Amino acid sequence: MRVGLFVPCYVDAFHPEVGQATLELLERFGVEVDYPFDQTCCGQPMTNTGCHEESRATEELFVRNFSGHDYIVAPSGSCVNHVRHNFDAPEQTDDVKQVRARTYELVEFLHDILKVDAFPWAEFPHKVVLHNNCNALRGLNIASMSELREAQYSKPRDLLDKVKGLELVSIARPDECCGFGGTFSVFEEAVSARMGQDKARDQARSGAEYVTSSDSSCLMHQEGCAKRLHLPQKYIHISQILNGARI
Repeated sequence: MRVGLFVPCYVDAFHPEVGQATLELLERFGVEVDYPFDQTCCGQPMTNTGCHEESRATEELFVRNFSGHDYIVAPSGSCVNHVRHNFDAPEQTDDVKQVRARTYELVEFLHDILKVDAFPWAEFPHKVVLHNNCNALRGLNIASMSELREAQYSKPRDLLDKVKGLELVSIARPDECCGFGGTFSVFEEAVSARMGQDKARDQARSGAEYVTSSDSSCLMHQEGCAKRLHLPQKYIHISQILNGARI
């Protein structure tokens, strides 16, 4: 199995350790990982702002970088949701369609494709709150949505339950948006900040020591809000926990 690793631009710029943990984790399971060095942004910020045509060149570069791989994996539900469901600017050639169909978020790749049943190297003896990014939750369906009457399931919870010592705790409003929303946090700064503060306070009331997610973008936003409120919880990407982070 040959997998192309896509590292989102905000991970590359602010949390490269998440990309490194993703690479190491995939290699632990015998996956041959290729990292195209001329990869850039997937185009999501432009498309989310309504600038579809402006994202064309970026999306076409993504296809050139990753066509030919068996799968493309990224530690970001929002970026993967964009590639899979909103990659509409380029002409829909066979290469484009294949790249869209073969792009997976890390959690769903581990859960659905590799069908991982153990992380023997992982131990995380802490109380942890799980945050599901809105795009991963409602776009990629990595978990059931609390606002719908449907059978309950959670792919990230299934994986975290396999980590020794980790105790998952719940918050009052688990599926409420944290307010990041990419460019939303720029042009609706006050609303975004208040939503993030509400989320951080909810997490603190749970008694959790850590908050984890498959999206660093949400975690960055929440961490900034928590620090400004002097709240005690810390934030860590799920790839780091599954890869055996010791903190």
